[in-house]
Amino acid sequence: MGKRWLYCQDVKANGHSHGEQSGEVSSPQSPPLLFTENETNNQKLFGVENHSPYVKDGINDRVVDGIEAAVNPEQIGTKAACHYLLDIDAGSEKIVRLRLSDRDRLTNPFQEFDSIFSTRKQEADEFYRRFESDSLSEDARNVQRQAFAGMLWTKQYYHYVVEDWLSGDPTQPTPQRQYARNADWIHLFNDDILSMLDKWEFPWFAAWDLAFHTIPLATIDPDFAKRQLDRITREWYMHPNGQIPAYEWHFSDVNPPVEAWATWRIYQIEQQIYGRSDRTFLERVFQKLLLNFTWWVNRKDLDGNNVFQGGFLGLDNIGIFDRSSELPTGGHIDQSDGTSWMAMYCVNMLAISLELAKENPVYEDIASKFFEHFLYIADAMNHSSKL
Repeated sequence: MGKRWLYCQDVKANGHSHGEQSGEVSSPQSPPLLFTENETNNQKLFGVENHSPYVKDGINDRVVDGIEAAVNPEQIGTKAACHYLLDIDAGSEKIVRLRLSDRDRLTNPFQEFDSIFSTRKQEADEFYRRFESDSLSEDARNVQRQAFAGMLWTKQYYHYVVEDWLSGDPTQPTPQRQYARNADWIHLFNDDILSMLDKWEFPWFAAWDLAFHTIPLATIDPDFAKRQLDRITREWYMHPNGQIPAYEWHFSDVNPPVEAWATWRIYQIEQQIYGRSDRTFLERVFQKLLLNFTWWVNRKDLDGNNVFQGGFLGLDNIGIFDRSSELPTGGHIDQSDGTSWMAMYCVNMLAISLELAKENPVYEDIASKFFEHFLYIADAMNHSSKL
């Protein structure tokens, strides 16, 4: 990205923002810049010496507790803050202007600030207006826009290489793990911007939550939505046996198979809003989902009677037993929700294959296969003595 400069607007000595009308006359002052390192405070957490006296909570200690030594007096570091101290009366507001730029030593970085800010706001209004229905009230439009903003905000760069994590840092002792987490997923190499659940609380992805996320994202950014499903089904994510990774703490767990539904809906949404049909995306993900469907049939139908198991499958989040493991008395649970998810999987794959068959008749045979499989599942649900 190259170098960037952050310009922080000066404030008046009495706490009023620079440029604000005030009865008092005072010279503007540059706000103090606080620098530290973005490193863990090992002394506080583990009782061992820190490599540097300037750790990641140093800015907090300087601002909250007034500890001057918590920040670097040389004003260098990997974490920095601009310290504003403002008096704000009840019902009033203060505005602080910041500008991130690729240009150094701007003589007046805030001269065009208001006009630029107004233009960007207008552009954002125009962007979201195309997704607003005339029937929506102003309040409903605001809720919709906040929801879209929430989805965009919770995107995060996610980097997790299982093989490296299992091996440990080459400069540190080899990890001693009796039960190494995700040891059977050494192929998995996460290095993407992903839609996370809520990066403040859940700093990891979950496959079926991610699939649900792609539906609203497809409305405002179909390319990003498509890239999510393309990634989750690629060979450096999907297990060689066809399983899709569930979530970080246990990739081998089972999530509801909603990726085919999400793929089909993204394809339809892009058609409806943008007037284009990305058949390459549809076919690419469909081919990978064939592997995942086969994994479900071979691994999660233990008795071969089209009644499925699975574990945590979402329609009932609370259970007496761990449904991902063998029962305490032995045996396993046949799940109506797992079976219904698979019926839905068949219907979604049928819809995709019929769409692809419009240009490639090879998919006609695949369509009939999923239609037949749906009937098998429906018959099992209606007549199985186990249910």
